[in-house]
Amino acid sequence: MQDDHDTELRNPFPSPPSHYTNYTSHNIALLALLRDRADPSSVNQHQVLADQSDVPDWPLVQLEKPRIDWILEEEDAYYDVFGDRWFVKERIPSLAELGGNQLYPAEPNVDRRPALLSILRSILVTYSALTASLLLPPPPPDSTIPPEWQRHVEWITVLSQNIMAAANDLRPVQARVNLELMMKRQLELRRKETKILHACVQHHLQKQKCDMLEAKLKLLREQFQSQTKIDVQQPGSTSRRTLSHVSYSESYFSNGFPYYVRILHK
Repeated sequence: MQDDHDTELRNPFPSPPSHYTNYTSHNIALLALLRDRADPSSVNQHQVLADQSDVPDWPLVQLEKPRIDWILEEEDAYYDVFGDRWFVKERIPSLAELGGNQLYPAEPNVDRRPALLSILRSILVTYSALTASLLLPPPPPDSTIPPEWQRHVEWITVLSQNIMAAANDLRPVQARVNLELMMKRQLELRRKETKILHACVQHHLQKQKCDMLEAKLKLLREQFQSQTKIDVQQPGSTSRRTLSHVSYSESYFSNGFPYYVRILHK
């Protein structure tokens, strides 16, 4: 029976609890009436609800919602889901709390690097001794002394557990550093995109300014051409002065520079 109960708790889709049938409209109304008349936790519900029918034998306070604040008030607050226990405040248990042989300082404020370097050197030395012990002849069949390589393997296991536990303790620090690097990369990317956007805006503004200057030059060119059509009438040299004037004006506009214009008179 207990095995079936444990299996049901670990089921990804467990059946509803057996007391779900107690949540009827009649029982909920009785609970509301009990609250109005007295404190449900300190009175006898059968005496308070003596004028009501079908009062259940089990306490009506079981129909109340669970108090989450009660869980949070505990020092090691936890809750059980699908047969597994989860702590409200996530905390990585130390190797000593898990029953292992912890070889580095448990206090987070103490520098662990010297201890971890010693553990790493011990792993290398023990591994070298393990390879040497594999070359030894096997013990006699009736010997009760365990082989030397077994002792080295057990010690390497303990050292490896300490290395892994110390690395797991640094997970929050690693996550914080990765978050900082990610935020810095995002900031650099946004600055780069903003710089490109500003360059595009400046290029667009310069193009607009060039277009405006070109339009003004075109207007000035048209005004100047309209003024140069006035012929200066002098006897004997009208065509020459006109040709000289027009050719000089065309040279001015073909070069595209606004230097002064001089009309030749001969």
